Amino acid sequence: MANAEVYLKCDRNVEVQSEDVFMTDIGSLRCADSVVEAKLKALKVHHFGKSDAKRCVISALKLVELMETACPNISVQIVGETDVLVEWVSVKKHKGWQQWGKAALVCLVSFFGTAFTIMAYHNDVGINDVFTEVYQMVMNREPQGLNTLEVSYSIGLALGIILFFNHVGGRRITKDPTPIEVAMRNYEEDVDKALIASAEREGKEEDAQ
Repeated sequence: MANAEVYLKCDRNVEVQSEDVFMTDIGSLRCADSVVEAKLKALKVHHFGKSDAKRCVISALKLVELMETACPNISVQIVGETDVLVEWVSVKKHKGWQQWGKAALVCLVSFFGTAFTIMAYHNDVGINDVFTEVYQMVMNREPQGLNTLEVSYSIGLALGIILFFNHVGGRRITKDPTPIEVAMRNYEEDVDKALIASAEREGKEEDAQ
C-alpha cells in the first residue's frame, strides 16, 4: 500500500438515493494498486440523517483527509472539482398517478401559456393589419376570411419552432444540444456555484480539519 498514487476526479453536483454517501458516488477514482483502489471506493464519506438537510457540500480536501486516514502513505492528486454538492433525493420505485398528474399539468401550462404568449405578441405588433396590407398589395383586394398568407405563416411558425428547439417529439433533428438544454446546463452550473459559495460563507462546508 505504501507510496500508491491515487487520482481523484470529483463531480460538481451529484445526487444519491441512499442515506450513506460513498466515494464512488462523489466521482471517479483511479489507482495502480487494485487493493487500495477497491478500499477507497468503498469508503463512506457522509451520512444523511433523517433530521439533517437533504443537501451538503464536501470539500475535496475532506475526501483526501478521509482517504489518507484509511490508507496511509498514499499520494492523492485532485484532477476534478474542488468542492462537491451532494443532494439526497428520495425516488419512488414505481411511478404513481401523482407523477403523471404533475407531468400533465406541466404540459397543459406550457401549451396554453405558449399559445397565449404568441397571441399576445401578435396582437401587440398588429399582425392582422400587416397581413391585410400585404394581401391588398399582392391581390389588389380585401381578404375574405382565412387566406393563404395566414396559413403559410402558421405553418412556418410551427416549423421554425421545431427547427429552433431541435426536437420532433422525442427525436432530435441534429446531434447538437437544444437551446433549452444549453440554458438548463448554464442554470444548473450557476445554482451549484451559488450553493457552494453560500455553504462556504456560512461555514457549512465539510472541509479538512
